[in-house]
Amino acid sequence: MKPKEDNLEKNISRLVKLAGDSDRPSKAFVDSIVENALDELKAPEAERTRGGMGKSRRVKWLKKFAYAAAIFIACGFLLSAILMPALQPARELARRAAFKQAALNYDSEYPIHAPMAHGGTTPPNGEDVDAMFFKNYGVNPFVDTEDDHLSTFATDVDTGSYTVVRRYLHDGHLPPEKAVRVEEFVNYFNYRYAAPQEDTFAVYAEAAPWKFGTGRKNSYLLLLGLKGKQVSEENRKPAILTFVIDVSGSMNRENRLGLVKRSLRMLVERLREEDQIGIAVYGSRGRKVIDHRGLYDKAEILATIESLQAGGSTFAEEGIRIGYEMAENAYRRGYINRVILCSDGVANVGKTGADDILEVIKKKAEKGITLSAIGFGMGNYNDVLMERLGDKGNGHYVYIDTIAEARRVFEDNLTGTLQVIARDVKVQVDFNPEVVRSYRLIGYENRDVPDEKFRDDKYDGGEIGAGHSVTALYELKLWPDKEGVAATTYVRYKHADTSAVTEFKSPMAVEDFSKSFEDSSSEFKLAATVAEFAEILRKSYWAKGATLDRVLERAQQLSIEFQDDTDVIELVDLISKAKQLMKKADVEPTETGESEDEDLR
Repeated sequence: MKPKEDNLEKNISRLVKLAGDSDRPSKAFVDSIVENALDELKAPEAERTRGGMGKSRRVKWLKKFAYAAAIFIACGFLLSAILMPALQPARELARRAAFKQAALNYDSEYPIHAPMAHGGTTPPNGEDVDAMFFKNYGVNPFVDTEDDHLSTFATDVDTGSYTVVRRYLHDGHLPPEKAVRVEEFVNYFNYRYAAPQEDTFAVYAEAAPWKFGTGRKNSYLLLLGLKGKQVSEENRKPAILTFVIDVSGSMNRENRLGLVKRSLRMLVERLREEDQIGIAVYGSRGRKVIDHRGLYDKAEILATIESLQAGGSTFAEEGIRIGYEMAENAYRRGYINRVILCSDGVANVGKTGADDILEVIKKKAEKGITLSAIGFGMGNYNDVLMERLGDKGNGHYVYIDTIAEARRVFEDNLTGTLQVIARDVKVQVDFNPEVVRSYRLIGYENRDVPDEKFRDDKYDGGEIGAGHSVTALYELKLWPDKEGVAATTYVRYKHADTSAVTEFKSPMAVEDFSKSFEDSSSEFKLAATVAEFAEILRKSYWAKGATLDRVLERAQQLSIEFQDDTDVIELVDLISKAKQLMKKADVEPTETGESEDEDLR
């Protein structure tokens, strides 16, 4: 049995532990601490000293002082419990004021580094904070062809990274480096590839010498484009859509739920009578709102969307599970069966990480139920979860920052958004070691596929919608004075309905390369400009010596050639904003005399 004088340390330990769990210790607990301390002081001196004849008076007074301190601490907690409710508003104002003084304060009610969002019991992604979530996938290195002449990746038609970064720049902030995924920047733009008339895909290739930064030697840029067949609005399959809408408290920020409602109204107005819609929501709990019904009930569907209110914590796992169960019950072969998730992605109840939630949808995705992950909001936004769900849900991921972007997704390209024409699309580029010395894939770091899995049809690839295109860029270094085939591109995919596997190839020879960058097409120059912009923003090693001055100058020239393309015109504005922000922050790379890429190849 422990000596009785250990009671004080034990009680103080209990007090400190409980104080860390709550702002207001219970009155009973505080009373018990005071009573225990007074009992100790009232006890006979011999009992309190346990053989006190050998103890000095100094020790006795120290113990009395400790007991008195315990009473003082307990009373302090009791007083704070009484005063705390009155101090809450002032403390909240002080907290917000402190955050507004922090760096990277977003132009909204809450800063980017916001506190835990509206309750919840588990931080998103299992991390310690609840704010903006991005993941750094690294930067692809140069690879010598004598070591590995094959480069294999899954296609990606996502554009979320570009629009998230656009939001940062429009609001006067440089984006986090890990928010930039080069392939999503490149694939946001229209390179005017002609759609195939009969086949599912058409392949385009172009290459030219490339000068990016200073000290670049023996550098060529290779563009590979894949264009999917078009499907007219009249020939689109009927759709069974399940809206899964985040109505947690965080969706009140910046009127995110309001933008969701406007976006979904836009989508509903474009649907046909044979299409069906069901709605599930989640806040503190997930629930079904209405079963699937046709557009003859459009008024009720729109009224239901309009009636949604935000509040509570975020039980995304339950809401997504309910949505998929609804989609599975309504599933019809030959239809588009798609879940449309609208959220800021910040789950804080139940399973909150991408891998955990993916387990909920994995089997259902394999049955042909695809997912559109539509992101909203800034300040506490989970790009990691939304991007992974769109990828592994056999669908795609977009981020909607404005009603104009919603129009682009749900009006201008509705058929491509909804109807998948090919599943598990993988690309493998075979570089000829006799011609190509080394190569690096620009972007697609989180879409890497092991070379030996290219013809493994159980291995997951990307999904491509009607009329969608995919563009990939490689930087190459060639052996001197070599001719012949430089690279052969293989494309392998499953038919969207029959799952029949098709593979085809397309070679490109050195003789087909442009003699200079200036001789290349406007589309090639646009892709190079967008990639350079992204590489500089993410501070890629391979952007050493590069500045936005040259990128901006070329973008301005391209805006004349693409004068009817508002995306290219906006690109000029974004590069200009980034240039000014980098100058202000003094973070833009300075030009160096010699690059080290020759050593790293």
